[in-house]
Amino acid sequence: MGALMSIDPIEPPAARNAWPVPPRGGWTADDLDTLPDLPPHTELIDGSLVFMSPQTRFHVWAVDFFNRHLVDALPEGLDVLREFTIDIDEQNRPEPDVIVFRTDGVEEHTDTRLPASSVLLAVEVVSRESLTRDRETKPLKYARAGIPHYWRVEDTGDHAVVYTFEREPATGAYVSTGIFHERMKVTEPFALDPDLGRIMRNRRGKPSES
Repeated sequence: MGALMSIDPIEPPAARNAWPVPPRGGWTADDLDTLPDLPPHTELIDGSLVFMSPQTRFHVWAVDFFNRHLVDALPEGLDVLREFTIDIDEQNRPEPDVIVFRTDGVEEHTDTRLPASSVLLAVEVVSRESLTRDRETKPLKYARAGIPHYWRVEDTGDHAVVYTFEREPATGAYVSTGIFHERMKVTEPFALDPDLGRIMRNRRGKPSES
């Protein structure tokens, strides 16, 4: 009788590709920098990892649009980043689509996140899967973190609409400061007057105007 051979069990594909099991109490903000093989733009919301779904063309164009117009209008002492995480607390490290932040005290170019205390404006472009987070969860957390301004951008199918909010100091909650369908003329947090129709004209395949 031949010798018995020991064969190592084959690991099932599902086990090899399984996402990491969260620790008791959930992940922390620091874990986003150390967990291996996370998809790009992973957020941390209430200790849970949130993965980005495939982006629509409207989402890409709207993020580009606001990034460009905010950069062009920036006063001295401010800067803009797109798709960059911010520290709210140990269990919340969201990634707004665009942020305007104060450059004072933010000097390390190698940082992977910004403190919420440096953020002046957070902009979220709504996707189908992020609707509840962008309308309810994130603005509540941004307001509690003391971020003065929040803008939400939505695609109605016919045009872009932007909802603007400002944090009311006495209550610590956001209050609506405007709903814009065509031209978005604002003075806070600084003067801006973009033509929102250019987002949709780009969507229909026409060249985008600056």
